[in-house]
Amino acid sequence: MVDAEIQRHFMGRTVVARALCSRDHPGKTVDEMIEIIKQHGTDRYDPNRKGFRYDNLQNKHIDLFAFRRKVTQRMRLFWGLSWGFYHGPVSIGNKPVRIDILIIYDATRLKAVLHQYEGRTDKKRDGFVFRDPARKQEALLGIVKIQ
Repeated sequence: MVDAEIQRHFMGRTVVARALCSRDHPGKTVDEMIEIIKQHGTDRYDPNRKGFRYDNLQNKHIDLFAFRRKVTQRMRLFWGLSWGFYHGPVSIGNKPVRIDILIIYDATRLKAVLHQYEGRTDKKRDGFVFRDPARKQEALLGIVKIQ
């Protein structure tokens, strides 16, 4: 159902999709987070707040973690996003995390960051930086509130 909504609005485009759980932002409701995203172009509104998994062996700057996908009829984006929100926490003995918000970005306005997590030998391209950090809002294509 979520993929169908993304397909309805962005068919044929290449997007970068970021999933969020509002509980990772204490004191903020889902609607408040959506307003912050609209205003800043990202949920990373506090530069002093350390994000989960932002450390990497190369100490590269990463603005956000997300999935890059070409929106097609066969795309299964939400499955991939939700898999990590379920299995990641469970693998370390925590409860699964509910996705509240999807942020959809224009892939041409972000650049993938090749990096490596500590304790792993593979390199990842799930980190992204804004090509123009002063214009983050312009990279924003849509926000999906998951109910």
